[in-house]
Amino acid sequence: MTRRALPLVVAAVMLLPASRRWFVAQNLLWLYLVLTSCTLALVTVPLARAYARWRGVLDQPAARKVHRVPTPLLGGAAVYAAFAVTVLMNFTFSRELKGVALGAALVVLVGIVDDLVDIPAWVKLAGQLAAAAVAIGYGAVLTTVPSIVPGAPAWNVVVTVLWFLTVTNAVQFLDGMDGLAAGIGVVAGLFFSAVALQTGQPYLMFLSASLVGACAGFLPYNFRPGGATIFLGDSGASFIGFTLAGLAVMGEWASNDPVVAMLTPILILGVPLFDIAFVGVVRVVQGKVHSLREWLAYTGKDHIHHRFEQLGFTKPQTVLLIMFLCATLGLSALLLHGATPRAAALLLVQAGCVLAIVALLETMGRGRGA
Repeated sequence: MTRRALPLVVAAVMLLPASRRWFVAQNLLWLYLVLTSCTLALVTVPLARAYARWRGVLDQPAARKVHRVPTPLLGGAAVYAAFAVTVLMNFTFSRELKGVALGAALVVLVGIVDDLVDIPAWVKLAGQLAAAAVAIGYGAVLTTVPSIVPGAPAWNVVVTVLWFLTVTNAVQFLDGMDGLAAGIGVVAGLFFSAVALQTGQPYLMFLSASLVGACAGFLPYNFRPGGATIFLGDSGASFIGFTLAGLAVMGEWASNDPVVAMLTPILILGVPLFDIAFVGVVRVVQGKVHSLREWLAYTGKDHIHHRFEQLGFTKPQTVLLIMFLCATLGLSALLLHGATPRAAALLLVQAGCVLAIVALLETMGRGRGA
């Protein structure tokens, strides 16, 4: 059996009903979902790569990009397909999951169009807004604003829209180095799954597992010696970000503590959220952008992965360091569960110290890259 045929055989075995029954009998459904989506990604990514090469859907090198040779796009379509097949075959859709799934499909569609014809940034934002509206229409809404606040339901809708847009774009902006966006998907998915287990939400734990496997199955083609053979493209990075945002919205992260419920997903996604906020503030302060339209259209090598590379880290070291930072904040999210107010405060201080170190490193990198 050739090495290329092995993932196809394993995927076929995993899709057999008997395989699922065996894993369920061993109380290993989480592992089954990871392996199924992973092997499906291992099979579908080369197909997407071949199609992208055939159709000439290639990401060309440019001054603001880190790759040096034309590289196929559409890897995100393969990751989405692996995730979608796994979910369709193993889940009974809740109303919220229907909304997030449809919204994610819309984000992927817009991303694929962007990979093909390079649409304006405002069109992509409009697509993300529509995707968030679909999810909200099916009941995927945050409840962070207390009911005693006048107009609380409307404010919760506004917060939910901002959450979807922020997380989706935060992950997309970090898709500028091999393995980074998919690696964040793996790390964040693992911690969402672990916290879902802590809080008695097996449905979300299994859903997160499907995302972990799909992202992990993409990494061998993207995060490898010699450089990536395919990129996620806007479709993949947007899909990962939107799905992570959806997991956070669907979850009940603390039944009796709204602060912990809010901070848990923020910590898990702390690094991409910090990066988009930090970069946005710096761009405004330095006068590089003066409006939302300029901010959407602005492109530059000023994100966390660019700054770490300017400090002398290699690209793989940069990616692994950022994943390690994500895991560090994810551990803080795990420890929040059941923590006393004093312990929770200390965990937040610890997370703040980690992000302060990141800000310092970014500032040093900005000085060297100027």
